[in-house]
Amino acid sequence: MKKLLTGNEAVALGAYEAGIHYASAYPGTPSTEILENIAPHKEEIIAEWAPNEKVALESALGASIYGARSLAAMKHVGLNVAADPYFTSGYTGVNGGMVLVTADDPGLHSSQNEQDNRYYAKAAKVAMVEPSNSQEAKDMVKAAMEISEEFDTLVLMRLTTRICHSKSLVEVGERKEIPLKPYKKNLMKYYVAPAVAKQLHVVVEEKLKKLEEFSNKTQLNYIEWNDKKIGVISSGVAYEYAKEVFGDKASYLKLGFTFPLPMEKIKEFADEVETLYVVEELEPFIEDQIKAAGIQCIGKDKIPNIWELNPEIVEKGIFGTEKEVIDYDKSIVVNRPPTLCAGCPHRGFFYQLSKRKNTIISGDIGCYTLGGADPLNAMDTTICMGASVSLGHGMEKLIDKYNDDKRVVSVIGDSTFFHSGMTSLLDVVYNNSNTITCILDNRVTGMTGHQDNPGTGFTLQGEPTKMANIPEIVKALGVKHVRTVNPLRLDELKEAFDWAYDLDEPSVIISRWPCALKKLSEYDKEEFKLEPGVCQVDQEKCIGCKMCVNTGCPAIHFDKLAKKSSIDATQCVGCEVCMQVCPVKAISKVGE
Repeated sequence: MKKLLTGNEAVALGAYEAGIHYASAYPGTPSTEILENIAPHKEEIIAEWAPNEKVALESALGASIYGARSLAAMKHVGLNVAADPYFTSGYTGVNGGMVLVTADDPGLHSSQNEQDNRYYAKAAKVAMVEPSNSQEAKDMVKAAMEISEEFDTLVLMRLTTRICHSKSLVEVGERKEIPLKPYKKNLMKYYVAPAVAKQLHVVVEEKLKKLEEFSNKTQLNYIEWNDKKIGVISSGVAYEYAKEVFGDKASYLKLGFTFPLPMEKIKEFADEVETLYVVEELEPFIEDQIKAAGIQCIGKDKIPNIWELNPEIVEKGIFGTEKEVIDYDKSIVVNRPPTLCAGCPHRGFFYQLSKRKNTIISGDIGCYTLGGADPLNAMDTTICMGASVSLGHGMEKLIDKYNDDKRVVSVIGDSTFFHSGMTSLLDVVYNNSNTITCILDNRVTGMTGHQDNPGTGFTLQGEPTKMANIPEIVKALGVKHVRTVNPLRLDELKEAFDWAYDLDEPSVIISRWPCALKKLSEYDKEEFKLEPGVCQVDQEKCIGCKMCVNTGCPAIHFDKLAKKSSIDATQCVGCEVCMQVCPVKAISKVGE
């Protein structure tokens, strides 16, 4: 039986069929759906959301050492967080097979950079596979588990956004039940003290030689002979683009096992073709190694190393030709940047914060990153997960030293706080900073699609669990000044900001209200008394001042001719923020 599956769904299916016992991840686009699709297999697989990617990898490695087949998944920048255990796992190897999925994001669809994580395989000296479609995504999980156990190595599986989210047909198979391998205490393998690590490094180098031999023999790397005037070496989704551009006018060396590279096979292929192209997305990972081996090829001098590729870009880069397309007036296309949803609890928070003068707002990764966009403009920086608190701390220490009168407000979401904000806040307390840390608790991991986190009261597989209490955690870290506010009540926010700005010690404001799109849990229903209804504008009273428009709510429309505002009842959730900013009380709330 065949199913139409995304790459992420196919990876989950491959993990199930490969007989894995344990999977862990932190949600992050474009990798999120992998664990979501593993989670329903409760009888066979333990699947968990971890607080961050480092914990996810360590947990999966622990399961592997115990003897289970395991998988960890994360977006590309998540591997930066998990790099510490990842590099050490390159030395230790595994017991049960282990696959680490890294989902790269060429084109920065939902990321702060487009790093090429293939270099992580080379740097950590672990095997790597790259699927080109959903069928390969499934099959390569199963192959990677076998490779992992045969060569005692973690296998890095590199996906990209186009593989993760595009659909193609996949043949569905049966699960292969794999018994746990026996656990044996082995200090010379897993006790990575310096003396042990020195010996393990020698083992790893020998392992890489065997893996290169395998790379030259495996069917994961194969040649398609056509016209030999042009030869193309490619991997991942770039292979599909190359096939579309060259068709049968070129021969192909399709690489699915991409570290170590099959240099013998590459040399044989190169000797048979007149002109050799390397088509790969982002960095010249394959190209540089081929050139270092003394093989002439054409790659990044023709194909860009920025942003996501497509067949048109490849064709234009290599042949200088472009396909004819329908021309249109691009000036009339409406720019539709992402925005906070109607009723988002973050909107009132940022609206009120934007009024504070002489303030540096240090932001973080999540829905609330949009607080820095027009018309709110209430953010100065966004660097990486958890950086808002520690970056703000660094600023504040210099502000204090040089007697500046600026204040620093660090803004971080609930899931991001659990991810890496707690240690940053501990730094604030430990080093006597005077930052104002605002934790935007919308009761869910919002940006990646409403995944549970330690603060929601439920696990990935739907089991009730201990709900992490943010005020208690903050106080345990040493913060004495803590307030929780309803961000939909602007007067509450103003009072809380006045209170925090007057302090000369660390303070925390917790903005607590559920995401407007969240399916409310029983906990939510008990705590939050949501009153149904929508807001509407009295056209007679409206003076066209645009104060409501300046909240940035997408449900509000301003008619430039009539100079009046109106509210789309299909989008409005009745949060009442616009009611509070209207100077003439032209907005009221009515029942649905």
